[in-house]
Amino acid sequence: MRFFHYLSLLALLTFFSAGAALADERLSLKAGYLMLSPDGTFAASGSNLAGTPIDLKNDLRYDDSKDFFVEGALQHGSVRLTASYTPLEFSGQGSLNREVNFAGRTFSGTAQSASNVEIDLIDLGLTWFLINPDHLPFKLQLGPEIAVKLVMADMTLSGESTAAPGLRITEKESGTVPVPTLGARARLGISDLLAISGRVGYLEFDNNRFFDLDGQLEFSPVPLVGIFGGYRYLDIKVDESDVFIDASFSGPYLGAFVRF
Repeated sequence: MRFFHYLSLLALLTFFSAGAALADERLSLKAGYLMLSPDGTFAASGSNLAGTPIDLKNDLRYDDSKDFFVEGALQHGSVRLTASYTPLEFSGQGSLNREVNFAGRTFSGTAQSASNVEIDLIDLGLTWFLINPDHLPFKLQLGPEIAVKLVMADMTLSGESTAAPGLRITEKESGTVPVPTLGARARLGISDLLAISGRVGYLEFDNNRFFDLDGQLEFSPVPLVGIFGGYRYLDIKVDESDVFIDASFSGPYLGAFVRF
């Protein structure tokens, strides 16, 4: 599934590149490595059986998510279009210490269990820099942003069934939810070498919520090429069909970029 998402984003970035070449617009491509720690719960219902919340931080000793992400941005004048793909994956194993209802099955709390949670996040954003002067000795940009976050979640639990002790079972539940957000983006270019940027977005509706906070420092020792580092905080709530996630993810990232 993730290969398809990378391929889709590559096609989108290729489209951006073609548009930039034709219209003399500015294109930037970024790739980085993101390390996020989880905090919160997830659950999966089924067969009229409510899902038991499983804690991402305390149950089954879930590890941190460490994976690559990609982003492309196309800017023309004061308008900026951004597309990014960020994969998150958390896994853990151990004893649940209680019976757990997951995807319509009941798992034993005494036997060893294993779980995997994957969240693929596709982010499309449109920013209008209302503040974008050309006469200052530094580059300042600030404006509102609207975005759509497409949250695709896959949750798996393997363990022993309470209905048949000793029988190992595996259940999986998936869900996809688009969540729009409203927010702002800012960038301060201190010099040709150094820039600071930030972004925030939030919206809550129909039992779904998305809060995204991102701060970044860019260093460009060579014109149009550089490295960047930052910190990201995500607060996601998905309550759709049989899938429930109410969790936050936070951590640092590093990467490189090129501009055309």
